[in-house]
Amino acid sequence: MDIKLSQQQIYNTCFTVVDVETTGLSARNERVIEIALVKVENLKIVEKFSTLINPQRPIPSFISMFTGITNSDVRDAPLFHQIFPVILEKTENSVLCGHNLQFDLSFLRNEVQLLGDDFNPTHTLCTLKLARKLFPHLKSRSLGPLAHHLNIKAKNSHRALGDAETTAKVLIKLIKHLQENEDINTLDELLAYQSGMKTFQSLKIKKELQNDFYNLPNAPGIYYFLNNKDEIIYIGKAKSLRERVKSYFSANADSRVKKIIRQAKRLHHVITNSELTALLAEAESIKVKNPKHNKMLKGYGNKYFIKVLRNKSAPHLDITNKFDFDGCDYFGLYHSKRDAQKIVEFINKTFAIRECDDREYLKSRPCFLFDIQRCTAPCLGIESNVTRHNEELEEVYRFLNGENQNAMNRLLNKMKFYSAQQMYEKAAETKNLINFLMEEIHKSSLLSEPINKAKVLIEILSPLGNDYLVLFEGKVFIKGYLYDNKNKFEEILNDFYSDTIHTDYLPSEEDLEKLKIVLQWLIKNRNRVKVYCLKDYKTKEELFNKLNNSDYTEDVIDNKIKDPIYDFNI
Repeated sequence: MDIKLSQQQIYNTCFTVVDVETTGLSARNERVIEIALVKVENLKIVEKFSTLINPQRPIPSFISMFTGITNSDVRDAPLFHQIFPVILEKTENSVLCGHNLQFDLSFLRNEVQLLGDDFNPTHTLCTLKLARKLFPHLKSRSLGPLAHHLNIKAKNSHRALGDAETTAKVLIKLIKHLQENEDINTLDELLAYQSGMKTFQSLKIKKELQNDFYNLPNAPGIYYFLNNKDEIIYIGKAKSLRERVKSYFSANADSRVKKIIRQAKRLHHVITNSELTALLAEAESIKVKNPKHNKMLKGYGNKYFIKVLRNKSAPHLDITNKFDFDGCDYFGLYHSKRDAQKIVEFINKTFAIRECDDREYLKSRPCFLFDIQRCTAPCLGIESNVTRHNEELEEVYRFLNGENQNAMNRLLNKMKFYSAQQMYEKAAETKNLINFLMEEIHKSSLLSEPINKAKVLIEILSPLGNDYLVLFEGKVFIKGYLYDNKNKFEEILNDFYSDTIHTDYLPSEEDLEKLKIVLQWLIKNRNRVKVYCLKDYKTKEELFNKLNNSDYTEDVIDNKIKDPIYDFNI
């Protein structure tokens, strides 16, 4: 927030109220079907805009009953990307508002991310948050009851324009109430009241620290608090530097945060292209600088892999939270052991591979799983049995790599059978398993090969400039990385395409920890990632030409956003 805008009088501030109707409640899985924007200037409604949006999927019947919006209504409506420029134009230079704004904002951000972009308004204001602080004893502060409490007549509820207009009227009344009763007159004071953040004056913040805060961008990066001796006392990372650091001035901040603010005199930051490079830079910066207020970073050891025990005569599956280069193949990672177990259980029931431990296997006699055709009995040592086992194992690899149509067809047929037999609970269980497997395998099959063997270039889409990194047999190389003084990103690509790659070294513990951080972020942000297998291209130039065809030139690859203000030799 720049100083001039933060001191702007509320009366002169432009607010844009947004409301969306959607196909469901999950921003990750559902789509927007209607949006409305109502502009407020001088505490008066001056402009209204609304449109239906074609969600490119059927609208559930309960949503149609709730909103009155049907599939025929949206059939000829514009797609989201067609009205996104209008949204940007109408929200520019204004404070974005809504009732339970995070709901609307999560859907807008997801829609924009599907376009390969980001939507991060500079300032946001939520009338629900304001109402909770102003009317703590009100039984319900949802839009209808709140409007009734303020003597506002709500019209066309559960339609975007009707709810947006009601919210705009609520906003005007709440602001007037705050002006009269709380002496809140500037945008800075209004936003501070919403977040429970104290004003700089009440916190007695040093002037230099105030100015540094005002200069923070709404961009991903890492930030450093320094004391009056210019010593770094705390390092953090943020998806949005401004929003993250703002929380340090909250009235509800914990004692550790308050201690940092008392000791801090300056605040420096470094911009990164994406949240992932901010995560990695934070971890490495803390190791290099060891600031006194940083606690141990969050561990990633509680994430799990599916391990194919290739070091056995008849490979089978295991689950582990360790990652090693032991001749085995690793797929994942998975956020919980139970998720990994569900996938292994499905594989064992679907593909005829060995499930027994070494003790049973060495008895060289088939078990009951052979009788029910869930194993080919490679333990007998018969060549045809071993061959069939290896063929089944190849199918398992295809499944884990995302080529799962055959396995899904088996489940779909089972679901249809249960439904035909009126075994609806079994059919529902199978449907839930299909949904789970499709989501998990879609995420974890990002690399289309075992993690320990992956040799890929990964492109992370970001409006500030794309990030590029190479995953090479457990090591991570990042383009323009803060700590890559030797330009290892270019070196690993040059070596690979000149066949001079050195494979006589294993990743260090630090490499493996970095790999886990990268995998966790990539899987969580799957829709913002493009993967290019190095073996699919004969030369580095051919690889970059592919990026060029995807509207990203080599010049863009070479571009790294740097902060010219703060260079403190980290």
